[in-house]
Amino acid sequence: MTVLVLALVAGAVIGLALGALGGGGSVLAVPALIYLLGFTPAAATTAGLIIVTATSATSLYAHTRDGNVAWKAGALFAAAGIVPAFLAGAVAGRLPESVLTAAFGVIAALAALRMLRPSASGPPDRIRPGRAAGAGAGLGAVTGFLGVGGGFLAVPALVGVLGLAMRRAVGTSLLVVTVNSLAALTARTGTADGLHWEIVGPFTGAAILGAWDGKRLATKISGTVLQKIFAGVLLAVAAFMLVDVIV
Repeated sequence: MTVLVLALVAGAVIGLALGALGGGGSVLAVPALIYLLGFTPAAATTAGLIIVTATSATSLYAHTRDGNVAWKAGALFAAAGIVPAFLAGAVAGRLPESVLTAAFGVIAALAALRMLRPSASGPPDRIRPGRAAGAGAGLGAVTGFLGVGGGFLAVPALVGVLGLAMRRAVGTSLLVVTVNSLAALTARTGTADGLHWEIVGPFTGAAILGAWDGKRLATKISGTVLQKIFAGVLLAVAAFMLVDVIV
């Protein structure tokens, strides 16, 4: 299978995850770029942010048209996480890659387990500014530490902390992912060496198209099923990363 075909297939799968689940794009994009397409870890992280930013922004527009974005909660989450993301990113740059990978796997597993638990939050869509800002700051710190868009943690936080319905959590998380990814890209200005735009371009295009299909898929599946799918994806990614560190 050629590199271009691999890029198109991987991009479509990642777009599908972002469109349907509101997250998981960076988690899937970076390993795909490294293990399938031969990118260095540094180039893969930057390329992944480019892909996820473009795909999230496109999918956010589609979810906005259907009224599935809680703008107040999303804006609080995104704004509160920008500074912690930068600070955590500076700390992460001094740690061994194995430590970051293990931390990523553990956090992904914990987020998945939280999604599988019945929600103990208040009525759906009840916005609590203080809790939104606090959770957003924590999410930003984790995002900066792990170097990903953060949607795989934003969805559980929006469901469990704010009590958003799953569909609105998915749409709102795309706002958070877009802002966090843009902030991370700004911090990485001048690190575009080795990106191989002939691969990143088709990858991004396929991801954008996949996100539209994912958004349509989300309208046909119940929120509970989406939650279980999301949790399953997170557990699989967590297991892969932890095994990779151990082996």
